[in-house]
Amino acid sequence: MAELSLSVHGGVEDPEAASSCVACHGPVHTLAFCAEEASRVHRTHVAEACGSCHADPALAERYKYHMVRPLEAYLQSVHARIVAEGGSGPSCSDCHGAHDVLPSASPESPVHHSQVPKTCGGCHEEITRAYEQSVHGQAIAHGIDESPVCTDCHGEHRIISPAEEGSPVYASNIPKMTCGRCHSDVRLAEKYGLDPAKVPAYEDSYHGLASRAGAVTVAHCGSCHGIHDILPSSDPTSHIHKDNLAATCGHCHPGAGTSFAIGTVHIIATEAEHVAVYWIRRIYLGAIFVLIGAMVVHNGLDLYRKARRPDRQPARLVNRVYRRYPPRMSLAFRIQHLLLLSSFIVLVYTGFALKFPEAWWAYPLLQWEDTFGLRGWIHRVAALVMVAAAVLHVVHLTASRSARHAIGAFVPNREDLTELWERLSFLLGRRKIPPPAPWVGYAEKLEYLAVIWGTVLMAVTGFMLWFDDPMLRLLPKWALDVATVIHLYEAILASLAILVWHFYFVLLDPLVYPMDPAWITGRSASRRLAERLEGRQAEKRGPADQR
Repeated sequence: MAELSLSVHGGVEDPEAASSCVACHGPVHTLAFCAEEASRVHRTHVAEACGSCHADPALAERYKYHMVRPLEAYLQSVHARIVAEGGSGPSCSDCHGAHDVLPSASPESPVHHSQVPKTCGGCHEEITRAYEQSVHGQAIAHGIDESPVCTDCHGEHRIISPAEEGSPVYASNIPKMTCGRCHSDVRLAEKYGLDPAKVPAYEDSYHGLASRAGAVTVAHCGSCHGIHDILPSSDPTSHIHKDNLAATCGHCHPGAGTSFAIGTVHIIATEAEHVAVYWIRRIYLGAIFVLIGAMVVHNGLDLYRKARRPDRQPARLVNRVYRRYPPRMSLAFRIQHLLLLSSFIVLVYTGFALKFPEAWWAYPLLQWEDTFGLRGWIHRVAALVMVAAAVLHVVHLTASRSARHAIGAFVPNREDLTELWERLSFLLGRRKIPPPAPWVGYAEKLEYLAVIWGTVLMAVTGFMLWFDDPMLRLLPKWALDVATVIHLYEAILASLAILVWHFYFVLLDPLVYPMDPAWITGRSASRRLAERLEGRQAEKRGPADQR
């Protein structure tokens, strides 16, 4: 009775509440030893006995319980399941005490923040020993109450298996829900000298993006830093000490660091200290702004000028020209284009689904990531199709003289500068009609060269990222960081160029709208051929007519 009178329940004056023995043990005539299953305080019934008050909304309102629905939470826990199966899992009294229940704010309470590791250690001895030696355990021992204890990571009453998706320590929940809750907190970062950029850097890495998408086999914070035995990187026994990084990374990437030491892990592209990644990103951003901006202005002016000009060519002349001109794309070229087209669209969708895993349009592709990486396999298959299209193109050029002759027209020359100057004069209103259009103009040449450049660059960086294990054995880690940033920003540049430049000339250009059929039939739109004819006729009549 002395313990009960000093407990949190002892101060409750309600005779029906826990201050009365019968509230927990039941009426005198029904009493049984607590070891007997018939007892109301037998370990299989303790939660129900405590819940008779703590799950009562009226009593919760009257006594201002801080914990909402604790019984419901406990009954979902792994501890309650063990008890229900007849095991020795903990019940309420194992953690809070029986008669001597104290408020959690009391330093003597077994559920006080500083006492939680000791309480949990009553069952989890080995884990508790590792925790007590960790950076978190040492902080608690030195009175830093903001350092996490068992319940901060695993939960309090609703402790469930790490293998269950709802657990805070489920693989894909750890970075943001558990570790990120403290390590991205600006207040804690300023107070204890933590780097709040580490969590965003992880979330933007491949590991973080895959984890955000739902992958559970990808590395998370605990995979590298440890789980209960987390130590600072300066400690020689830490998993992330410079001498141990190769072994830590080697758990997933065998042989990593064989040729070069593992370098900086949490790469932040916006920080100048990561020199190569920083400058490549800045160069790409500048190129995207300048090139895509120039494309928008060019095509906007082209659309404006063409929309204001009437169709001057009679239909009979246009049809005659259309029949006279040879096809622009042979069947072999159309097959290669179809392979390139289909693989490019799939690569863009599956690639940006990884970069933006929370987007609504990415969800249909990512809903199986926790069991099967469908997105990644589709992306890789599409990459192989694109490479196959490139190889087929080279083989076709090697085997066919007519194909080489057709592609020879895509080689840049001085006439391209003349065409560009005259085209700009037309776009700016300095000449009435478009300039004479060659069979292959500067717009198409730039596109073809960009496709070659982009395909080679994306293939090289893509295969480096695909076969990361051998790359980490042969190259320093910063090489893969460079490949990652190039792969991302080249994809952004290519996607925008296709949308702004290519789609305009094959879909929105008034001369071909609603679509240039060359990629299907091999023959370009008749009005585009008519524009070429009109330009040549004006050239014969002289400069005065062009103005």
